[in-house]
Amino acid sequence: MWKNRNVWIVLFGEFGAGIGLWFGIIGNLEFMQKHVPSDFFKSLILFFGLLAGVFVGPLAGRLIDQYSKKSILLISGLGRTLSVILMFFAIQYESILFMVLFLIMLQISAAFYFPALQAVIPMIVKNEQLLTLNGIHMNISTISRIAGTSIGGILVVSTSLTNVYGLSMIAYAFLFLMTFFLRIEEPTVKPIKVEKTKKSKNEKGFTEIFSLIRKNPTILNLFILNLIPILFLGGFNLMVIEISDIQHDPSIKGLIYTSEGISFMIGAFVIKQLTTKFTNKQLLYFSTGLVAFAQLSLFFANHHWMTLISFAIFGFAVGCFFPVCSTVFQTSIDKSYHGRLFSFRSMYDRVTFQIVLLSTGLFLDTIGLRYMVLIFGTISFIILGRLLLKDKKTKAEFVNEPQNLSM
Repeated sequence: MWKNRNVWIVLFGEFGAGIGLWFGIIGNLEFMQKHVPSDFFKSLILFFGLLAGVFVGPLAGRLIDQYSKKSILLISGLGRTLSVILMFFAIQYESILFMVLFLIMLQISAAFYFPALQAVIPMIVKNEQLLTLNGIHMNISTISRIAGTSIGGILVVSTSLTNVYGLSMIAYAFLFLMTFFLRIEEPTVKPIKVEKTKKSKNEKGFTEIFSLIRKNPTILNLFILNLIPILFLGGFNLMVIEISDIQHDPSIKGLIYTSEGISFMIGAFVIKQLTTKFTNKQLLYFSTGLVAFAQLSLFFANHHWMTLISFAIFGFAVGCFFPVCSTVFQTSIDKSYHGRLFSFRSMYDRVTFQIVLLSTGLFLDTIGLRYMVLIFGTISFIILGRLLLKDKKTKAEFVNEPQNLSM
């Protein structure tokens, strides 16, 4: 695998773009802290960008399955690079509207880029190498997140936001250039000629994906389990800001990101060894249980060390969860459906993320962090408990072997 140039291109490109992404996120938080006092309005601004990604999701899925995935990566990468120009206008005119437009363009580009990337990964390595590459890919993303948040935190206090976003734009441009060097053996793809009939639309649209998900309990359970990490991730940045305010310590933000990021890397590193001793089902249930526990433990977020421990537990849990989750998604359905599957997954994540994001902003403004995490943690354990009870009754198991399904 390490002799494969495509693997190195994907990893180096992801590292550079990841740093740029987190420069941008730190810049977004700093910009909103200056111009948007309400947590709910902060979440509402982020909501508009995510909503745009949902609207283009079905189109993105069809195009990824019909056309060259490398071309999709290049076009979306260019769009992401150019989107930063809108943020320069937002800073210049202190305009929230330009920031919303920036987030919309950024999320539309991401709606094409990330599903295409997930569809490309199974094409550049063998199936037995997928779990390893998914874990390494996520570790690279985490390293770039730690570096991006650490350096970004220094930059926002030592230089202007314009310079921060300028560096973010350079990082996106680096990913765009790296994508040119990908060498992917793709089958000859032709645009699907859609006749103006209801049957044709259903055959080539998302209806097929719904049918495949219903026929594959592994995928259906994964979508349900995925709600538990999203209940934590959806309000992650808002919770970090709130905890910083509760503890009256701005430096805790960097420590939280660092502790969570390091723990994530540990989880993604050990998951390969854990899969030799435990089934996918056991690992997914265990990791989501840890996420729920970490969320409940944030009831004690007023204590410095308890906060870091909670985020460290969460980091380790999702470091185990996401590599297994991605591998099962990539191996459980035929590759010809990957574009639509990953676009649907992206849409699903964005919709649930938006709901959690808005709920987090509303709860932080009304009932506060401590009671909010009790609600979210309890919901997580209820979801997990119902799945375990259903699994016990039906004796359904997550499959460990690839199971290709097609219509």
